[in-house]
Amino acid sequence: MSIHEYGWSDYWNGFWDQWKQSFEERAENTQVRPARLIADYGQKVKLMTMDGERWGAASGKLRHAIVDPAEMPAVGDWVAVTLPDGVSDAVIHAVLPRKSRISRQAAGFETKEQLIATNVDTLFLVNALNHDFNVRRLERYLIMAWNSGVDPVVVLSKSDLCFEVEERVAEAEGVASGVPVIVISALQNEGREQLEAFLQPGRTVALTGSSGSGKSTIVNWLSGAEVQLTQDVREEDSRGRHTTTHRQLFPILKQAVLLDTPGMRELNLWDDSTGVANTFADITEMAQKCRFADCKHQGEAGCAVEEAVQRGELSESRVNNYRKMQRELEYQARKEADRRKKDNRSSTNQSRGGNRSGWRRDVEW
Repeated sequence: MSIHEYGWSDYWNGFWDQWKQSFEERAENTQVRPARLIADYGQKVKLMTMDGERWGAASGKLRHAIVDPAEMPAVGDWVAVTLPDGVSDAVIHAVLPRKSRISRQAAGFETKEQLIATNVDTLFLVNALNHDFNVRRLERYLIMAWNSGVDPVVVLSKSDLCFEVEERVAEAEGVASGVPVIVISALQNEGREQLEAFLQPGRTVALTGSSGSGKSTIVNWLSGAEVQLTQDVREEDSRGRHTTTHRQLFPILKQAVLLDTPGMRELNLWDDSTGVANTFADITEMAQKCRFADCKHQGEAGCAVEEAVQRGELSESRVNNYRKMQRELEYQARKEADRRKKDNRSSTNQSRGGNRSGWRRDVEW
């Protein structure tokens, strides 16, 4: 295999010719070749080059130049590499500009972005139709998808375990306006054609969802081979165990590339308000009718949103979740602003003792 089976298209080929010439002129004529990062194992990554798979790692110069960890090479990235010889690890010198980036707020107290995948075209939001089905969680995944610049598709898996499929579909469609909602059962081979409609040549499709939702099973099902390990979920609460431990791309013969990701117990949002506006478009549209422009929809006079809830036009639980998302993102924004102030003060102090920004500009791409 080569990068052609991993999404290399006329778009990337044309972009590469111009970008490569500019980069090599700035990088002292370092002769680079294109590759795609297809799996991340921590210290090393797996790459697909024109000549097949190679292990690789970022060069010391690249690691030193990157300040934000989210800018480090990630699964899905197209990168510029050198191959010292036929057996040594490839060296990553630069990351090509990304078409899209799927991110979340990293775990812990520090406000920072955790990159999940890049250059994804379509994101399958997998939600199992068992006891783990959760509309409020689905709203969170929709926010992440819209904010990432990808096309979301809601995939309701394990329909063979549900006796209320139509009701669940109605709930999903109620919070995912305009988003395709597909019901599948890998066990009964149902819904495959609907999924394959999104697996067009050159496209990258990622799967995300909670542990036990069936992402790895879907990858095996669509691949026609056992390329991912799967595990049963606990019957009493339908909770799954982490089966996928790293992100990895899988090519589908003559079609798209699938990207499987580890299950998420909790999705902390990394959002610029775009995702919330798109996910809760019905509420934001209704909010335009509120008497006050800064209405918080919590008891203010003339609140159109609360009036719509009383009339049954909006779900109270959905509005409550909207408020919760707003509070969470406002808190994140404040923390991010505080972090930037600290970083600016630190940069100012460092510049007084020696400024490296001129050197960094030479290696940026």
